[in-house]
Amino acid sequence: MFDILWRGLVIGAGATILMDLWAILLTQFGQAAPNWAPVGRWFWHLRRGKVFHESIADAEPYANELALGWISHYAVGILYGLIFAVIMGPAWLADPTFLPAWIFGIVTVGAGWFLLQPGLGLGWAASKHPTPNKVRCFNLLAHTVFALGLYGTALIIG
Repeated sequence: MFDILWRGLVIGAGATILMDLWAILLTQFGQAAPNWAPVGRWFWHLRRGKVFHESIADAEPYANELALGWISHYAVGILYGLIFAVIMGPAWLADPTFLPAWIFGIVTVGAGWFLLQPGLGLGWAASKHPTPNKVRCFNLLAHTVFALGLYGTALIIG
């Protein structure tokens, strides 16, 4: 079990790093870099039981929200890696294939669409955003890259 857990931790971290590298690449084509401060503010307010906000920008600020946002981003990515490794087990870790990782990556979009985005005040699946379909497409692309990171990191640590 320890083997599955450490591999899950590493593939989650690797997948999150690849997702961040993808975001950096997109900035070269005019896409704004992710701002993890609102996510940090959202996580900060969770401790008080406040999940959904009309607008996270109107919520009480937290001095270290950017740092908390980055920590939360990596904690969630690593948690996803752990969950995926436990679900797939040693057979997949010994001989990784992309399709299960991609399915899992797409499934994880649901947490963003139905928890984080409404929590930030963006509505279900960014429905209150000025360009919701663009956001949804970038979410699907980012989580596909995350899936490539799960698969690729599993191959590397094989």
